[in-house]
Amino acid sequence: MTAVAFFLILSLLSSIEGTKVMYSFSNRRGRGTLARTIYNRVLEDEQHRHDNHSYWYFVKRSNLPADLCDSFLQLDQDSETMDFLENCYEKSDWVFMQIYHSVAKSLLSWFMENTSINGWLGRGSMFVFSRSQFTQLLDIDEDWKEESLLDLGAGDGEVTKMMAPYFNHIYATETSKPMVKRLNDKGYRVLDVESWDDGSISFDLVSCLNLLDRCDKPLSILHSIKKVLKPGGHVIVAVVLPFEPYVEFGPDNKPTEKIELKGHTFEEQSVSLVRDVFEPAGFSLVRFTRVPYLCEGDLETSFYVLDDALFVLKLSEKG
Repeated sequence: MTAVAFFLILSLLSSIEGTKVMYSFSNRRGRGTLARTIYNRVLEDEQHRHDNHSYWYFVKRSNLPADLCDSFLQLDQDSETMDFLENCYEKSDWVFMQIYHSVAKSLLSWFMENTSINGWLGRGSMFVFSRSQFTQLLDIDEDWKEESLLDLGAGDGEVTKMMAPYFNHIYATETSKPMVKRLNDKGYRVLDVESWDDGSISFDLVSCLNLLDRCDKPLSILHSIKKVLKPGGHVIVAVVLPFEPYVEFGPDNKPTEKIELKGHTFEEQSVSLVRDVFEPAGFSLVRFTRVPYLCEGDLETSFYVLDDALFVLKLSEKG
């Protein structure tokens, strides 16, 4: 947002309903004028634009066992990540659209889950990795091509889109009906969440991104992935750490199957995921890294960010 445009918006906002526009936000800033909220966000955006966010990708390797340390892939903020952030800054500048989204979300939350609200409004797209980072994770070149990809819990398909060019057939699962529509609009084949693992289709790559902490039966999902993975295939799993399970589509928001991780730090819980979850489930680690899990923001903040542990797995030779 240019300085001229910003002050024009401030002038407009201050002219509505007298000298102040009061707007309520249920977040860390509490209540304040809309103009002040936008002003603070603009200042934050300028700081982020001059930050390479190296801490988003940092892992203390001395706290990892030798095998995980050898498997660690150091990534950084690339041009595609910066493009996503710039798009977030731009969308947050659409003041009246953001006000509409906030009001609509407040009303729809009475009878719709947050994921479905975002799907219905066409907002809240996520970013986990870029195409370039994806090729580094799988150690492939731009000409690499395989037959089939399955993206579990694909949301609106924006993350799926980063992987799609490397496969002939793209499949996805999703529980939110508005998100299913968005996936269909992108041309992806959406499989039923109850039967995707029936053995009728096998896949070269299965991605399970930020799903294990948001589903009812994460251990069963890992078992099902084993059933549908082609020999020599890979799995990409992203998990937000610290691990805090929350089931959006459930009566008490708690999973039926519990994953108990050891430790509290990013490094400790990453090791626990490999040792206590993936290996017992029949997978071995190929590569892992740390990336930001980014989501489009709102009037108060242009984007939200969580810490993702990202793993590339294959079937264990031990079965």
